[in-house]
Amino acid sequence: MTKQASPPPRGDKSTPTAPPAPPPWRHWLWGIALAIFVVLYFVLPATRITQPVNLTYSRFLKDVAAHQVKTVTITSTGGASGTLANGTKYTTEIPIQLAGQTLLNELERDNVQIDATSSGPSFGSEVLSWVILLLPFVIIGYIWFRLSRGASSQLQGVMGVGKSRAKVFDADRPKTTFADVAGYDGAKQEIVEVVDFLRHPDRYRRAGAMAPRGILMVGPPGTGKTLLARAVAGEADVPFFSVSGSSFVEMFVGVGAARVRDLFAEARKRAPAIIFVDEIDAIGQRRSGSGAFVANDEREQTLNQLLAEMDGFDMSEGIVVLAATNRPEVLDPALLRPGRFDRQVTIPLPVLAERVAILAVHSRDKRLDPSVDLEVVARGTPGFSGADLANLVNEAAIFAVRDNREVIRASDFEAARDRILLGRRESSNVLLPEEKHAVAVHEAGHALVAALRPKADPVAKVTILPAGQALGVTEQLPLVERHLYGEDYLYDALAVRLGGRAAELVELGQASSGAANDLANATDLAVRMVREFGLSAKLGPVGYPQGGSVFLGSEGPGLSSRPFAEETQAIIDSEVSALLRRAEQQAIELLNENHEKLRRLVDLLLARETVDGSEVYAIAGVPEPTGISAGATLAPERAAATATKPVPATVPATDHSSHVPAERAPSKRPPP
Repeated sequence: MTKQASPPPRGDKSTPTAPPAPPPWRHWLWGIALAIFVVLYFVLPATRITQPVNLTYSRFLKDVAAHQVKTVTITSTGGASGTLANGTKYTTEIPIQLAGQTLLNELERDNVQIDATSSGPSFGSEVLSWVILLLPFVIIGYIWFRLSRGASSQLQGVMGVGKSRAKVFDADRPKTTFADVAGYDGAKQEIVEVVDFLRHPDRYRRAGAMAPRGILMVGPPGTGKTLLARAVAGEADVPFFSVSGSSFVEMFVGVGAARVRDLFAEARKRAPAIIFVDEIDAIGQRRSGSGAFVANDEREQTLNQLLAEMDGFDMSEGIVVLAATNRPEVLDPALLRPGRFDRQVTIPLPVLAERVAILAVHSRDKRLDPSVDLEVVARGTPGFSGADLANLVNEAAIFAVRDNREVIRASDFEAARDRILLGRRESSNVLLPEEKHAVAVHEAGHALVAALRPKADPVAKVTILPAGQALGVTEQLPLVERHLYGEDYLYDALAVRLGGRAAELVELGQASSGAANDLANATDLAVRMVREFGLSAKLGPVGYPQGGSVFLGSEGPGLSSRPFAEETQAIIDSEVSALLRRAEQQAIELLNENHEKLRRLVDLLLARETVDGSEVYAIAGVPEPTGISAGATLAPERAAATATKPVPATVPATDHSSHVPAERAPSKRPPP
């Protein structure tokens, strides 16, 4: 019978314990044992090997004569080795002059076993010597082969110089879509049609329609031309090649043309595709004519290659070229003809509705106070591009953060706009008391004339706080966005521009250098009224626009040419002077009639430094135009007309040449 183990007691619920883990030092035993084995196996036998004895040739001959040498092995280089009679190995060197038949006979006579070996160079050393010898020739031959290929195609592929630097967006596309581009519905429609053609070419082919080969986007800087291209890259289901025009131009002649060829060759491989060339005026400048620039072989070769590529590829390949520029007047006419750039899409400065939409896009991730009215902000920013509006929103957010707030208020937009157009606002303490009084008189004159003239833009705010180079500003907010300007509006605009100088003459009895910028702006407007708008009775209905034409494909007069005679210039000068004198006289008469109101407004400015437009109209005794809101942001073109400028201490008060506008003029907008 086998004895069964008794079960554990019922009340014992303990589990069997696992064996203890071995101590850590036991893991090192295997490594130590392996190291000892290596030493015993490889090192100890090497220590037991006896090293051969090095004998001199004289000693070697004595040992041979004494029958102490048993074997000898002679190499072709004169070396010898072998064993002695006692078993010791030896080595020696036999002089080449003595290693002859005499030595061999003596070794045979002494019963030495003779052997000979050849000790020439090894196979590896032979290969290395040939590699060192032939490697320079191989390198020179490779470069010559690449150069010979580049010579027939203008350095195509030489050291990668002719490789196109375009960025390809295929699988990894930009996140920008057409939803991020506010406004410009007409421009987006024309570009979307091209993208749709590349997606569904059969629809257009059945109707016999062909997509344009190229679309040129033209507009002032910051209007969103590159943004539209990024939206195309994000929306299109075809490869998108983006490249800058300046990347084609290098110091080596022919490199630009090679890059153009490589760009179109790569696009053909991935067709249908879209190629976008930003700032195409870098390579597309006109080659001849009155507007031609200095000849440049590299630019001309690059342009010629671009013309050939755009006019040479087959339409079935499905390649469309998008390009953007803000200088269409410098482009070569051959680049603008149908067949290359079939469509020329103008992207102007945004209108009021588009500015509201652009501000809404840039304010999506911002926290706006309920008091912020984007339409009011948009009304105060005519002449602003999309980039300017984005900067305006960002500056407003910075003002909010500076005030330890996360919510942007309407005052932040006002301060941001003043910061962009005028510069940083300073304290009025930087002015002397008499200067502060003169600035208050000057700005009160602007504001009062603007409030009393029926066609002038309404006054929104008057301040004598210096900002940038402006010692004071009278800001006006147009009720509507004008596209045409009547003669009465222009005359009132001249009177408002000269209202500050007129107030100085009425109240102080003398003019100052603070009106220098007002005079420059008023003169510029008067010149345009006479030269361009035909508002001179003596000169008649003629127009001499300043500068060249900005229309595509038009040569236009040169910038230095004058399309009229000296007598005509004299008439223009006299008519401009008459317009300015008339406007100044109207402003002086208006302020003399309202002298008491002028002084009340001056005292209010000196006491509060900033006066709202509603208070100006209350002092003037005229009803406030509807649509003016307190603290609204304001029109940039009116601030330029009424800003009082300082004079540097090093410039005499009579020198007005040092005055520059504190804000930029709106791009390509009718005056004022």
